[in-house]
Amino acid sequence: MTAITVQLAEWQTVSPSPGSPTENVNLGSDPSVLDLARRLTETGMLEVLELRNGLTVRSTSFVGRVRLGEIDVTVVPKLPSDSLLKLLRYAYGLRDLRLLPSTTHTTQALGLQDILVWQLIEEAKELLARGLRRAYVRREEALSSPRGRIDFQTIVAQSTLSEASLPCVHYRRDEDRLINRVLLSGLRLASSLDVDRGLRIRTGRLADLLAESVSPVRLDGRVFRRLESEMDRTTRAYKPAISIIQILAKAGGLSLGGETGPRLPGFLFDMNRFFQALLEKFLVDNIPDHTVRSEQRLKGMLAYVPGWNPRNQQAPVPRPDFLVSKGTQVLAILDAKYRDLWENPLPREMLYQLAIYATIHECGTATILYPTTHAQATEARIEVRDPLHGGRRALVVLRPVSLDRLGGLVSTKQTAALLRERRSFARELVFGTKPL
Repeated sequence: MTAITVQLAEWQTVSPSPGSPTENVNLGSDPSVLDLARRLTETGMLEVLELRNGLTVRSTSFVGRVRLGEIDVTVVPKLPSDSLLKLLRYAYGLRDLRLLPSTTHTTQALGLQDILVWQLIEEAKELLARGLRRAYVRREEALSSPRGRIDFQTIVAQSTLSEASLPCVHYRRDEDRLINRVLLSGLRLASSLDVDRGLRIRTGRLADLLAESVSPVRLDGRVFRRLESEMDRTTRAYKPAISIIQILAKAGGLSLGGETGPRLPGFLFDMNRFFQALLEKFLVDNIPDHTVRSEQRLKGMLAYVPGWNPRNQQAPVPRPDFLVSKGTQVLAILDAKYRDLWENPLPREMLYQLAIYATIHECGTATILYPTTHAQATEARIEVRDPLHGGRRALVVLRPVSLDRLGGLVSTKQTAALLRERRSFARELVFGTKPL
């Protein structure tokens, strides 16, 4: 059977209409393919519905490639590769290594996973050129040429020396540390992804070079949490590479539906998480006189009534993406939604979520920040009214974030004028340009 290719953009639907690539196409009878389609739909990564006349495929905020049996589904980001790379570098603290060719044709042909793997290659080469981080490891062994401290207690315990060597305790500088193991496993993962063949060869060669002195490790949430606790100022140079490896692991290496589930046969990157990371860094960098807290838990907002919780359930705890405060006063509640609300309708669940946030804010407002490339996009406001008396009870604001403007601000060398413009734009995102 010839492979079927389905390509769509973010938040786009391909239906089995006449002439559609999914017309009269089905998933087949392979249980693993059917289970994958179900899991993708349940997790909201990619909706795949099998109908009588073919497949309906609906993308969300995830971009990349995934294979469903004989069907290749590719979800491409709206942003051009070079613009996306600039924003990725800023959001995740990646260095500008000028790795991509300047020709538009070449950058447009690259997928997101190719861009990330290319950047990882250059980051790894930089680390190897500088020298990998080493640590002293305690060794206890018998040596013919004594090194370190002679272990007299062992000599006494042995009574006699039968060999021409002395037991010694010494410390050896070793590259086989957790951070280098994660780097090696990240390169192995990158070489296994569906990327350009030349990139796979380059990552494989770097991994082979690293494997001469470093052992691999399984990339999972536990390892990343352990690594995070060990990183300090001495491992600062590794941070860009580790950030890319975490992205690749979450998008194409970790299992689907939890760390114990089946592996995802492809690469799907959540642009919603990227957009949130991008906004968090931009706001923290450019409104220094305010405090920006990410995913702050609103404890006590919702609670079961005493005596009316028969199953002893934990009360849900809302976590808006950002709380902006000054001192003890919360000035703004913001939620980042990677969905262009200028060209796509506002989902009810988004509106209801923000309406709840607005009702608990003393100013009675909550704001959705959404990305757009439309120059004419402007702010919209929705009132939450009292159905009996008609007065305003809360306000939900839909505020566009111009990705073109943001990309220009973060990819230019910092000057005093640019810094003022960045701070002005950051305040616009938080407080708007007109009174609420």
